[in-house]
Amino acid sequence: MTNTESIHLQEELLQMEKSSEINPSISIAANQVKLEETWKRVLIDEFSKPYFLSIKKFIINERAKGNRIYPPGKLIFHAFNKTPFNTLKVVILGQDPYHGPGQAHGLCFSVPDGVLAPPSLVNIFKEIKEELGIKIPASGNLESWAGQGVFLLNAMLTVNAHQPASHRNAGWQNFTDQVIKIISDLKQDVVFLLWGKFAAQKAELIDRSRHLVLTAPHPSPFSAHSGFFGCNHFKETNIYLENHGLKPINWAIS
Repeated sequence: MTNTESIHLQEELLQMEKSSEINPSISIAANQVKLEETWKRVLIDEFSKPYFLSIKKFIINERAKGNRIYPPGKLIFHAFNKTPFNTLKVVILGQDPYHGPGQAHGLCFSVPDGVLAPPSLVNIFKEIKEELGIKIPASGNLESWAGQGVFLLNAMLTVNAHQPASHRNAGWQNFTDQVIKIISDLKQDVVFLLWGKFAAQKAELIDRSRHLVLTAPHPSPFSAHSGFFGCNHFKETNIYLENHGLKPINWAIS
């Protein structure tokens, strides 16, 4: 990797940092945002592509309009930094970050310690309890899953405060679709958990001869009773991992 390649992302973030003068409450400092090395090696070419420049411009424009953007800049790539590419075993795909204050921290479905678990996350915990007998935790922070190889990826990595799906046209899906393809092409025996119609559409990016793809309705209260409850995805994930010589996930949140 050349020095020029290694700073492509940092240059994008520096530009965002300059733009944050428009709204000083939101800041992305290049020296605070790092991309984990194994991810950098497989994704570095993406950061110089035209669509990634478009993402940068979109975010700058949204900030110029006075919009607050979640998650905080240093956590936009948190999923990548918590789950290195070389340790990834499971992918859970969300749509976009939570849009309420203090909720989003760069991991799909997860919230920081001390933040009330949203209804979809509560339903995820309920399903785990039914499948595995694990009690529903007090914390909705899923970093312990990420540390075991569960990649908690949102299709869109940013959102405006109080405006769900507001960054659906930013270009993030060009990036995250490529991330999914790279995982499918370069990894073996990964479990993809795709919940809801939006996530299920991403199955076409995955080579099912190399990986396990599990789909179910979204865990939202509006759809969980239509097939998410009783899906047995957490149990099936661990059976698959063990059958392929991989350590199962401890789904308990301490």
